[in-house]
Amino acid sequence: MGNETILVIEDNALNMKLVKSLLEIGKYRFLAAENAESGIQIARENHPDLILMDIQLPGMDGLTATKILKADQNVKAIPIVALTSHAMDGDDKKALAAGCDGYIAKPIDIKNFLVTISQYLKG
Repeated sequence: MGNETILVIEDNALNMKLVKSLLEIGKYRFLAAENAESGIQIARENHPDLILMDIQLPGMDGLTATKILKADQNVKAIPIVALTSHAMDGDDKKALAAGCDGYIAKPIDIKNFLVTISQYLKG
């Protein structure tokens, strides 16, 4: 655990703060974006080890951003995990169909969050 860089694309300040705190506990490097467009740019510039992608974002949604990243040869191998409060029936399938490698529902299970993250980093 630790040393890997994780990009969090999340527009809710409280959710961002929680995820950042948890990642700091796990000794991960943290990058942040408040919208999909800046998240795509940060991913392309920094090549993080993992992207946590909120689905409900202002402007471009997270599923569209995921499709763009997965179509980009330079960053398509980066695992993307959907991070969303829209845990309705079928949302996990929509996230996976868009190219997400996994799905974490909000509210975040803080006890298991770092274990879950580490599984996506291992592949």
